[in-house]
Amino acid sequence: MQAYVSWMDKQSRLVKIILCIWILDITWAVYRILGAVKNKNWLHLVLAILWIVAAGTVGWILDIVWIILFGRIFWFKE
Repeated sequence: MQAYVSWMDKQSRLVKIILCIWILDITWAVYRILGAVKNKNWLHLVLAILWIVAAGTVGWILDIVWIILFGRIFWFKE
């Protein structure tokens, strides 16, 4: 779990953008869920599970924009 979160954090901006593409954005949903479990944050866990629905609509676009602008996905700072 920690290894996956660390691996995703260490990727280049280009790889992060590629992983934001519509179907591949599920990798970021898994990242959010594992990060919430790692930090024992139940609110973030519920929001991460709900994000799976949003990722199929507009969530992946938000992720791409956030990575381009800030270098991280659209999510809460922990």
